[in-house]
Amino acid sequence: MLFLERLHLTHYKSYESGAFLFSERVNAIVGENGSGKTNLLDAIYFLSLTKSAFTSQDALSIQHGADFVLIDGVFSRYEAHEPAINLAKITNDSEENHSPMAISEETIAEPSEESRIAAPLRSSQITISLPRGQRKVVMNDRKAYERLADHIGKFPVVLIAPDDTDLIREGSDERRKFFDGVLSQQRPDYLSDLLQYNRILDQRNILLKQFHERHYMDEDLLEAYSQPLVELALRLNAIRKSFLQEFLPVFQEHYAQLSESRETVEIRYDSEVDIEQFKHQFWLNRHRDVAAQRTTLGIHRDDFVFEIDSYPLKKFGSQGQQKSFVVALKLAQFHLLTQEKGHQPILLLDDIFDKLDDRRIAKLMDMMQDGTFGQVFLTDARPERTQSLLAESGITANIIRTT
Repeated sequence: MLFLERLHLTHYKSYESGAFLFSERVNAIVGENGSGKTNLLDAIYFLSLTKSAFTSQDALSIQHGADFVLIDGVFSRYEAHEPAINLAKITNDSEENHSPMAISEETIAEPSEESRIAAPLRSSQITISLPRGQRKVVMNDRKAYERLADHIGKFPVVLIAPDDTDLIREGSDERRKFFDGVLSQQRPDYLSDLLQYNRILDQRNILLKQFHERHYMDEDLLEAYSQPLVELALRLNAIRKSFLQEFLPVFQEHYAQLSESRETVEIRYDSEVDIEQFKHQFWLNRHRDVAAQRTTLGIHRDDFVFEIDSYPLKKFGSQGQQKSFVVALKLAQFHLLTQEKGHQPILLLDDIFDKLDDRRIAKLMDMMQDGTFGQVFLTDARPERTQSLLAESGITANIIRTT
């Protein structure tokens, strides 16, 4: 079992300073809107994936007026299946500047000596530092990674957030980003190939722009970028197709559970790389690429098409159907990551009680109660609602109050 044991923040978004100790199971982050609930959730995401879930630029995570941001946390993992330590009664009462939490006297029920022998605990201290205007550094037990990509997937997380329906409403970029994120946490080789593809794509696009501006084309030089790009495109395309075959039935099963099998859903992988003789077509497309000043064929143009009862979900799906669709996507991601890693990823639920109806909330609460999920973090602006839902489900949680 994987869990985040503790976290310390310095100059992270709204947090000048904050120190937190977490339960291995359910952690409810409650407080008024604007009090830092989502920022705390995002810091956990950042610690796991070396980037924010909500801002594309790292510098935006540095508190206004500060010169740096520091995120430091300890992930722990039991090496055998063993009941979790009971940290149920911890309460974090933050001051206005989010100072370190206060812990009640009934803090931690330690495991027995037999439990420690049966399930040894392994811990890793992860530290992310980002001075303003400088390079981000990620350290594992005080040793810096040579490549940030080496950290991705070691401490997997799944986030369910209010803006997840952008996957449906927005363009293909959002859907590719989601599936690339799922695959990157599962398969380090996929992430490595994807990063290399994007680097070569950027370099080729710069070259195409130069050819356009100077009214000439060096075909040998262009081929030096085109050949590895095509090879990577074919490899990534094959992985995406294979992954979707595995992902789709799991996703459909979760959707059926959420919707009580009222309709059928489908995900189609739409890729230009699937055309016959892609290598030859890519070469024939070079003059068009120069005119467009960009690479007009490749896996960077792929889309994942969402359908409900054989119709486009974006046009024909109700609000409830769309919400069920994106929650099922995330639950399928959770399922496959659990299968791949041999332990459950950390689950982050941002403001879901305001966005889901009672039936869907009840499904998620049942999954928290029956052990489907491991460590869970959820946010809510209404503490009394969270405490009521948890109590009704028989779930004991660590309540973290932000002010």
